[in-house]
Amino acid sequence: MVNIPTTEELFEAMVYWGHRVSKRHPKMEPYLYTIKNNVHLIDLERTRECLKKALDFTQEIVSKNGQILFVGTKPAAKEIIKKYAEEVGMPYVNERWVGGTLTNFSVISTLIKKLKKMEEEKNSGDWEKYPKKEKKDLERELSRLTILVGGLRNLEKIPEAIYLVDLRQEKTAVREAKRVKVKTIGLVDTNCDPTSVSYPIPGNDDAIKSIEIITKLIAEAIKGGKEEAKVKKTGKEKNK
Repeated sequence: MVNIPTTEELFEAMVYWGHRVSKRHPKMEPYLYTIKNNVHLIDLERTRECLKKALDFTQEIVSKNGQILFVGTKPAAKEIIKKYAEEVGMPYVNERWVGGTLTNFSVISTLIKKLKKMEEEKNSGDWEKYPKKEKKDLERELSRLTILVGGLRNLEKIPEAIYLVDLRQEKTAVREAKRVKVKTIGLVDTNCDPTSVSYPIPGNDDAIKSIEIITKLIAEAIKGGKEEAKVKKTGKEKNK
């Protein structure tokens, strides 16, 4: 079980800071605390409640060997998404969402296979037989594929859930997840619709500290789920 940060810890990480009043999404009303300098402040007690639900769900999915796809392509989220997804061995998208990643997964799967094959050929020294120009073309294609699907290399099927930072930025991913009935966990700022995701976490989706604290908690829940899965597997083996 992941320890939920105190309101003070969330406050220090700027999780409470929303957008200007004029940008408020009406469905965020239940998660708002007050207004300061024409900016909506998020109710951190509600954030803590939502966090518990989202983290419990994350841990449960992973305990059943499910995968969580991390998504965050805005500059403030890119490195954080990559860091924590790689730390827990989960797939991620931090450059750009390729349309059809979920709704046309067979195409994405083909691109992943192509990327892996090219990497193997390069690492084995196979490319050395090609002339300079052809090698350059191969490098360019490898670079393109790495940007497109590099973070998805260990994704062999549609994931069980998606964790997203900034629902407006990642609206295509949210839409695709709905179409294929994949559950979503989202860091939801005051200008977003919290009902567009299965597990909204009200919070600042612009500040690096806020994105980091929430993403780190998702990663911790994944670690907890992996431990649970290990214990279950050991128990089954003992009973054989």
